[in-house]
Amino acid sequence: MAKRTSKKSPGRRSSPKAGPRPSAAPARAASNAGGIGVREFVARRERVLRALKGAVGVVLAGDGGAPLVGRWRANPDFVYLTGIDNEPGAAVLFDPKSEDPTRRCVLFLKPLDPEMERWDGERDPIASSMRSRLGFRRVMRTYALPTFLQHAATRAKRLACLHPFASHAAPVSEDLAIFRKVSERVVGVSIEDATGVLPGLRAVKSPAEIRLMKRAIDATHEGHRRLCAMLEPGVDELDLQRALEHGFGEAGAEEAGFNTIVGAGRHSTVLHYRSRGGRVEDGDVVLVDCGASYRGYCADITRVFPASGTFSKRQKQVYDVVLESLVKTTRAVRPGVTLAELDAVSRAVINDAGFGDFYPHGIGHHLGTEVHDANPGGKLQPGMVVTIEPGIYLPDEGIGVRLEDDVLVTKAGHQNLSAHIPRTTADVEAFIRACRRTK
Repeated sequence: MAKRTSKKSPGRRSSPKAGPRPSAAPARAASNAGGIGVREFVARRERVLRALKGAVGVVLAGDGGAPLVGRWRANPDFVYLTGIDNEPGAAVLFDPKSEDPTRRCVLFLKPLDPEMERWDGERDPIASSMRSRLGFRRVMRTYALPTFLQHAATRAKRLACLHPFASHAAPVSEDLAIFRKVSERVVGVSIEDATGVLPGLRAVKSPAEIRLMKRAIDATHEGHRRLCAMLEPGVDELDLQRALEHGFGEAGAEEAGFNTIVGAGRHSTVLHYRSRGGRVEDGDVVLVDCGASYRGYCADITRVFPASGTFSKRQKQVYDVVLESLVKTTRAVRPGVTLAELDAVSRAVINDAGFGDFYPHGIGHHLGTEVHDANPGGKLQPGMVVTIEPGIYLPDEGIGVRLEDDVLVTKAGHQNLSAHIPRTTADVEAFIRACRRTK
């Protein structure tokens, strides 16, 4: 997915509507069933405790409730540390210097509310089974957080911001806002910048995380099969999108990891096109930028398909330039290189072919639990997963070509996790023919 800089807005609580609501699941580690065990979540929190070097930190889930369309989403840093994706108002307090080991990392959950739970579903009481399931030695209700935080600040005299800082035009980040209030009430407290800790941890994926991302990529490939089975002139873009996302589910994915892009003809040249029911015409190329989300981890793959099943000479000319850029840039992925250096490799190919003015976006971004995942900046390290996605967009010709793969940085160089998804024009045409035969 072509990179952008805007951030998602926080979840909001909608006004209750009449009628039954589905029961909420108990607080849980969201990805456990897919291969990330509670021990990994515990290890992540231990790394944060060490990185704080005695300072106190807090990570908040965010508040709100499910909107009328979609679902409430917790802060991704909170989910990364806890696996809990269904507890608005929750928080984790890091207090590395506490004399009581059980208080060095404490989970806080909102109090039970029987009236709200009639709408949203029952929630679990705090008990040993919950602590064991979540990997916390101490779980408290959020009304105790101010007292715990005050005691920690008084003892440590250092508060460290873990949430990313906001721009001057946005509200102050949640933990900084809290720490400012604490500093007005506890003398001698300093506020420090630890905003690089979580991006640095999240960017380097564990073997379990990589397995989940591979499953998301495979589910995305299955979506391509469903889409190509019905691809023909006259079909509606929305129908293609529905077939694609149905394929995600058939392959075990829970949802799309971001807003799917299916754009035909001139629509293929709109970077973040939202399908609105345009019709595919004979001779169009159809750009498909999509990714399944499997147990909370995203794929992000872009492929371009000819509506007729065969690329025209001009379409192939543009396509092959983009493919050359993709291949050369992917070969350059290794530890120690930066995304800026990869962008230069990619851009040189497209500039040399005379299409430099038609390549308006960067080469890629980090990928993980978010499609534009936490980015620590600097040089790539083993375990990071990035997208490589060059593109050329010619609105006057109705030709938009973006090709995107998901690439793992390894100690030896790289591994293209999505290399099995057809990329050459010959392979794409053969893929379409095979999908149509199974229709």
